[in-house]
Amino acid sequence: MGKSQHLKIKDLIPELKRIAGDNYVLDDQADLLVYEYDGSIDRGNPVVVVLPDTTKEISQVLKLARSNSIPVVARGAGTGLSGGAIAEQGGIVLSMARMNQILEVNRSDRYAVVEPGVVNLDLSTHVASEGLYYAPDPSSQRACTIGGNIAENSGGPHCLAYGVTTNHVLGMEVVLADGTITWFGENERDGIGYDLRGITIGSEGTLAIVTKISVRLLRLPEHVKTMLMSFETIEDASAAVTGIIGAGMVPAALEMMDHFCIKAAVGAGYPEGAGAVLLVELDGLLESVEEESEEIEAICREFSPLEIRVATDSLEREKLWSGRKGVLGALGRLAPNYYLVDGTIPRTKLVDVLKKINEISERSGYPIANLLHAGDGNLHPSILFDERKPGDVENVLAIGAEILRICVDSGGVLSGEHGIGLEKQDQMPLMFSEEDMATMSLLKLAFETEDLLNPGKVFPTGAGCGDISQARAIARVGPGAYI
Repeated sequence: MGKSQHLKIKDLIPELKRIAGDNYVLDDQADLLVYEYDGSIDRGNPVVVVLPDTTKEISQVLKLARSNSIPVVARGAGTGLSGGAIAEQGGIVLSMARMNQILEVNRSDRYAVVEPGVVNLDLSTHVASEGLYYAPDPSSQRACTIGGNIAENSGGPHCLAYGVTTNHVLGMEVVLADGTITWFGENERDGIGYDLRGITIGSEGTLAIVTKISVRLLRLPEHVKTMLMSFETIEDASAAVTGIIGAGMVPAALEMMDHFCIKAAVGAGYPEGAGAVLLVELDGLLESVEEESEEIEAICREFSPLEIRVATDSLEREKLWSGRKGVLGALGRLAPNYYLVDGTIPRTKLVDVLKKINEISERSGYPIANLLHAGDGNLHPSILFDERKPGDVENVLAIGAEILRICVDSGGVLSGEHGIGLEKQDQMPLMFSEEDMATMSLLKLAFETEDLLNPGKVFPTGAGCGDISQARAIARVGPGAYI
């Protein structure tokens, strides 16, 4: 962003304060530092941060930004892991922190209407007394927001059985780039016609800003059983995963952690000395859960487990899960920084791909902690490093790119749940041709964003990646064209 545009935004601050209130427009450098990063390693300072309280305020901000050609980036809790909430081009960051109300809970039709700043876990806690819960459960669910989950189409440990965010969103109120307020989808049931709801979910805030969400609620299961299986090697654990899924078993969750993760997760009670552990959870009717757990235990015993442990009560279950969901933060015990890669592969390729990742670690000298949603082949290798050492950041980015290439070459994809954002743009050509990306870019034209909503995300913009951008799409189809 040029100096002139920076000054233009500064000139608009009085108007932004009129819209949102003096206390909810931040432009002091010390305040802006909080918004310069997300959960990964990218950095980028906005010129100003606005914390709106209503859809109308968001609409007014977008109209003002549109008339002055200023980029706007919507931001949830900043827990994203691909640089999606980074204001790379400066501009305005719209923080949804104040829009955090649960507006409606309909027990009979099993849905809730929430604002985008509602913390994921808070919704399930709120409706638990009604015997309900919200299924998508990212590992950061104690902090991440449902609006951010929609931007990235987040998953979580239980997406193996229950699906990711898009499977649980019925409809949403959105504000388009010109300030228009509209509704995509339905409030109580699946809709008909073009699925604008589905297009918006996972679009990383590049098409519209979501201001209300109608989500599907599920009944709490009658019975839950959580098991921890430890193995001597990660290969044995991977083979057990393939055996479980190959036998037609679909647990509610099937997670894997390697020896680095076990070492970091102090206090979770994971067995020391194991090469890997599987965290398996089943839920449903008591009889079916018990029957399936016996089958899974029998399958795992074929791969020489060191131990099979079953949580005896809810406290032990919570302890096992706290280790899993807190392991990324716990990696700080092993290194000052980590760079987390998010790729998905066919489950049958787990052993082969994890072997290649280990070879990369040995060759490069960087430890790689492997955390997996193993049941659906979603890998989260975390490359441990120290950003203070010259060359470390560049080295781990190169390692991450190599791992993603291995994932794609094995028949997988670039992302399971963290999105493309800034970090995977250069890898998009591994999966998509220039024609593919130019066609996808047409969506921005259809939504008439003028590339002002979260610009510079998802698609590669460097000449080395084909320079696929909105400008290229405009050149192909003409300004103002629709699909």
